[in-house]
Amino acid sequence: MPRTDWLLNPIRAIHEEIRGAVTSACECSSQADISGIVEDGAGDTIYSVDRISETMLVTLFGREIAAHTPIVLIAEGLLGGKITLPRNCKESDAVWRIIADPIDGTRPLMYQKRSAWILTGVAPNRGDATSLADIELAVQTELPLVKQHLCDTLWAARGKGACGERFNRISRERLPLLPQPSTAKDLAHGFGSVTRFFSGGRDVLAAIDDEIVLGALGPGREGKAQSFEDQYLSTGGQLYELMMGHDRFQADLRPLLRSLLKDRGLQNGLCCHPYDLCTELIAREAGVRISDEIGFPLDAALNVDAEVSWVGYANDHIRRCVEPLLQKALIQRGLLACTT
Repeated sequence: MPRTDWLLNPIRAIHEEIRGAVTSACECSSQADISGIVEDGAGDTIYSVDRISETMLVTLFGREIAAHTPIVLIAEGLLGGKITLPRNCKESDAVWRIIADPIDGTRPLMYQKRSAWILTGVAPNRGDATSLADIELAVQTELPLVKQHLCDTLWAARGKGACGERFNRISRERLPLLPQPSTAKDLAHGFGSVTRFFSGGRDVLAAIDDEIVLGALGPGREGKAQSFEDQYLSTGGQLYELMMGHDRFQADLRPLLRSLLKDRGLQNGLCCHPYDLCTELIAREAGVRISDEIGFPLDAALNVDAEVSWVGYANDHIRRCVEPLLQKALIQRGLLACTT
C-alpha cells in the first residue's frame, strides 16, 4: 500500500491557504455578500462564501499533490462529484482518492455564529467501491470567527493516534494540541445530542433524545438539569466536540427518517454525506467510538450522494449506556430492524 506520510504537510498547507482566504473574506465582506445563494441545485445549497473555497480546491490539490502523484478528488461542486488530477490522467491510474469538504458548517460561519471546518480524507484508490473504511489519513482545520484569534487543526494517520495544533492568528504562534475525549462513565452533567438541525422530524428526534437521557439518568430532580445538548451545525464540528472532551455522544439519524417524512407528505431534507464524515478517522484514533446506527463501522462509498447515519460515543462506558437505549427507541418507531 502506498505511504501517506508525505501527504500530511501538503494537505495542511492547502487547508491553511483556504483558511486564510475564507477568513479574509469574512473580515472584509458584509454578511449579505458572503451569505448570498449562488447555486441551489439537487445537492446542498451553495453560498457565496462556499465559492471562495471551492474554486481554490482543484487548483491547490493539483499544485500540491497531483503534481507529484495522480489523484481522484471528490467534492461537492465538481462535475459528477469528482475530478481526476492531473487532468489527462485516467481514474484507474490514480494512486489516491481524496474526499474533501472545503467548508463544513457554512451557515453558522457566514452568520458569524460558530466556527466551520475544512475536512479532507485520503484513501488508496479502489475505484468507486472505495469507502470511509479505507481512509488512511485525515485532516480537519478550523475556520474561525472573525473575532476569534485561536483556531485548531487535527489530523491522524491510521494506527498512529490523533495529533493537533492550536494556531494564534495574532502572534502566529503554534502550540501542540492533544485531542482527549471525555472519560465520564455516564451522561450526568454532560453534553450529548441527537441531531435535529432542520424542521420536519424534530418531534421524533427530540423524543428519541429524551428517551435516551431519561433511560440513562432517570426522571431527575425538581429544578435541576441532568444533562445538556448542543446542536453544532457541522459534522466536523460535532466530531471535534467529541474528540476534545466536550460532548459525550452525538447521533445523526436523519437518513432514517425518509419513510416517516414521506408518510407526512414531506421531503427528506439535507442529510450527512461521506464528505462530512471524511475525518472520522481522527476521532477514532483519538479514542472516540464511531459507528452506524446498528453499531457497525462506517463504510459508505466516497461520493457526494450517499446519505449516512452515524453515532459517536466518547468512550466504551458511554456506548454501553447509550447504544441500547438508542436502538430500542429506533426499533419502537420502525426506524431500525430488530438487532437481536
